[in-house]
Parts: sequence; C-alpha cells; structure tokens
Amino acid sequence: MTIPSQLVAIVTGGSAGIGKVICEDLLAKGYEVISLARRGSEIDHPRMHDVEVDLMDRAATAQAIHDTVARFEVNTVVHNAGVIRPALVADVKLEDLDALVELHLACAIRLVQATLPAMRAQRFGRIVLMSSRAAVGAATRTSYSATKAGMLAMARTWALELASEGITVNVVAPGPIRTDMFYDVVQEGSERERLLVNSIPVNRLGESADVARAVGFFADPANSFVTGQVLYVCGGTSVGSLVV
Repeated sequence: MTIPSQLVAIVTGGSAGIGKVICEDLLAKGYEVISLARRGSEIDHPRMHDVEVDLMDRAATAQAIHDTVARFEVNTVVHNAGVIRPALVADVKLEDLDALVELHLACAIRLVQATLPAMRAQRFGRIVLMSSRAAVGAATRTSYSATKAGMLAMARTWALELASEGITVNVVAPGPIRTDMFYDVVQEGSERERLLVNSIPVNRLGESADVARAVGFFADPANSFVTGQVLYVCGGTSVGSLVV
C-alpha cells in the first residue's frame, strides 16, 4: 500500500457545521485542507485554505476546482456540501431538483474527475461522499432523498472502477445532526424537535463530530480494504422509524 508523504484534502462546504468540523479534524491529523464553500471557514491554520464559490454555479465551480488542482496535488475528496429544499411531492419544483442534482451529484463527478490524475499518479486516493439517512426515505424530501440516494450508486460504481488503483470510495450518511441546516427545517426547542429526538433509538440528536469521525475513518490511509461502503451515522434511525 502506497501512502503519499502529504495528505491533501478538498472538503466542500467546509465553512460551517459538519464541514467545518471535518476540516478541523483533518487539520489535526496533518492534512493540507482546501474548503470549497460560499464563504470562508474562519479557521486560522497555516494548512487551511479557503476557496469561496457557489457550488450550484457549474461554471464557477469548474473554475474553482481547476485552480485548486493546479495548486495542490489533492488525494482526498470529501464532498460534504448539501442543501435540503423540502417539499411534499405535490409541491416539488423541478428547478429545486435541478439545483440538488448539480450540487450533490454533478459537483461530485467534477471533483473526482479533476483529482483523479493526482490520485492515480500517487496510486492512492480517498473519496468520501456525504449522503443522508434520508436516502432510505423521508417525507418532504423528494429532491434531497433522490440525489442523496444517487450518491450511493455513484460511490459503488466508482469503488469498482478505482479499487485496483489504490483509490477507495465510501459514503457517510448522517441522520438528524444539530446544525444550522437542521434548525432551518426544525425549530430549535420546538415540540417537533422533542418528538424527533424521542423517535431516535439513542435518544439524542447527532453532533458534527460524530460525522467527522466517520469521515476520518474512511479517509484514513490505513483503511485501504474498505471501499464501496455506506456508514449511517444516524442514531439507529436507518433501521427504525423517524418522526420528522
């Protein structure tokens, strides 16, 4: 197994919430980290680099990724950025579906295509896609669940294609995690939040650090025998019911 002298990671959506904690965790492990997000991460670290870009803008994203791989030999990709756009099926807007396809799927493809040359040259790579417990179904999540489920299929496909080159591809699928995005949908301290917590087998909401540890496992250079897998970090909700 080949391990490069410098681990270099792109983390999308690294400016806040789960993404910011992932960046901090990778920095603590010695990685060079580049966050691609709409705003800076405000992480003050010599190995932290912020690239501000709207990842739903295909042209801007292409330019940002091109500039990043020109500067860094990226060998780890964590595609964490995501948005929900909730709606019951009768109210789903196709423009929302298009936007989530662009962010969750097209951006992942572009990231992998751009970083593959460096990974192949090093005979090493780690790709981690951030899906969701909603991939197995959740009310009001037509566009979100569809695109997050699509990540599972892409990861399995890429895992088969890239395994012989020392590149692993895996998925982390969080359940309800206490982030600003979560509280955009569920009001903090509300009865809805209480009911949700009571429906989670472990009786608590997840924390960003719970997810970051799972990402760290898949990104670890030592874990070269794990690929094409999905790890649900969801408090048991992927095997039980969830009241949203």
